[in-house]
Amino acid sequence: MKSSGIGGQAVLEGVMMKNRDRYAVAVRKPNGELAVEKGKCTSLKDKNRFFGLPIVRGVVGFVESLVLGTQMLTSSAAYFEEEEEPGKFERWLIQKFGKKADKIIMGAAVLLGILLAFGLFTLLPLAVITLIPDDVMSYEYKALVEGGLRLLIFLIYIALISANRDMKRVFMYHGAEHKAINCIEHGLPLNVKNVRKSSRQHKRCGTSFLLFVILISIIFFIFVRVETFWLRLLVRVLFVPLLAGISYEFIRLAGSSDSKVMDILSKPGLWLQGLTTREPNDEMIKVAIASVEAVFDWEAYQKENFPGRKYEEKVKRAAERRNDKRTENGKANSENEKKESVGVASNNYLPKQAFDDTTVEKKMKAAVEPEKKGKTEPVEDLAAKFDIAFEKAEEKKPEVPAVTETTSVENGDTTKAITCESVPEKTEEELAKESRSRLVAKVSAADRSEEAGKLARREYAAAAEDDEEEDDILKALDQYFVFDGEKTVMERSDNK
Repeated sequence: MKSSGIGGQAVLEGVMMKNRDRYAVAVRKPNGELAVEKGKCTSLKDKNRFFGLPIVRGVVGFVESLVLGTQMLTSSAAYFEEEEEPGKFERWLIQKFGKKADKIIMGAAVLLGILLAFGLFTLLPLAVITLIPDDVMSYEYKALVEGGLRLLIFLIYIALISANRDMKRVFMYHGAEHKAINCIEHGLPLNVKNVRKSSRQHKRCGTSFLLFVILISIIFFIFVRVETFWLRLLVRVLFVPLLAGISYEFIRLAGSSDSKVMDILSKPGLWLQGLTTREPNDEMIKVAIASVEAVFDWEAYQKENFPGRKYEEKVKRAAERRNDKRTENGKANSENEKKESVGVASNNYLPKQAFDDTTVEKKMKAAVEPEKKGKTEPVEDLAAKFDIAFEKAEEKKPEVPAVTETTSVENGDTTKAITCESVPEKTEEELAKESRSRLVAKVSAADRSEEAGKLARREYAAAAEDDEEEDDILKALDQYFVFDGEKTVMERSDNK
């Protein structure tokens, strides 16, 4: 599977998507309207080749994603801010820095977040293992304990924020983001129905990235031996970019690989996403779709990477619609169905011929006659296309009235009497059944009916350019195919 390259994150009541140098954030506003903002961002990787090298590009991507994500969070939050008078500190910032005040606040928030993460995931575990004497535990075991504490703190942190009510909605949008990307990368048309049934776990998720940074650091610091506390702390700070770059390369490879090894190695990150994602509702899915379509041509991507999938999907949708209609109508249309079906049994769709009692007799007779000069009947075209063999039925002699002759002798005179029994008129049901029986006798499916069915479905679906044309194609399919097990009212009554 080729990765789409698109990524994103959940924001407040919305989804941000980024594709190369373009990004878009879609937000569901308090009044229910959908707002979409688009923009461009230039990466350092585009300015200098050095920043595009393996490992280095991971560090650059991590920092740029952090900055852009914070900007998008601020942008989405602006839709929900109530108009209030700024406080003294805000007025001072505006007076001191003017229009740059928002950027300064955002930068301060990012810096505060980095310091908090450093204190929780680096400083605290290192301080705890420093309290353990060297004669009680070796350096290698201390490194394992330190990594275990770091992982435990991370999991507790994720569990705590996932319990927050507001964060639950953010995690629902996070799930919508993953589902939309999975839908595209598995060759399905981007719509609510397909997104809903897609997975909310993705190998290239930021949650997996952070988890692998921690797991790789456990292995790494076992072999990097430093004795003093301050040197250990410095080493852990200096090697964060390297660990981030390695983790980035891993999830980047995992996102574009279908190998079983990468699937197994990706499992821990996918399991953890069970906490950081939730099942979204349809309105959230629509937000994610709007964000994707603002920055990514998913149809061109699927045309390149999934040739033929478009037609298969159209046929599948046509079949689903057919099943839905049959479920809704139930048995009410059985009288109409018996005129549309030729009753040929098959495991899949089989060719059939729409008919009425007059025109079909002419067409079926023409089908069994040899080809005429320069002219081919429509049914012969159908037979040649689907490799169907038509067998000529045995003609039944019409019923004639029964005639009896009696002779009587009275007083020497011989009298002959001839009586003619009247033939009872046939009911409409009997006439229809008789006509149906003649057609069943004349039509038989070839051994390759399954292949013929697939060919027909593919050709008819390929002609459908939009929903209206697809409905016309569905009607056309109804003329040429019949489900296995269809029975008319007469056939069901005969089995009683």
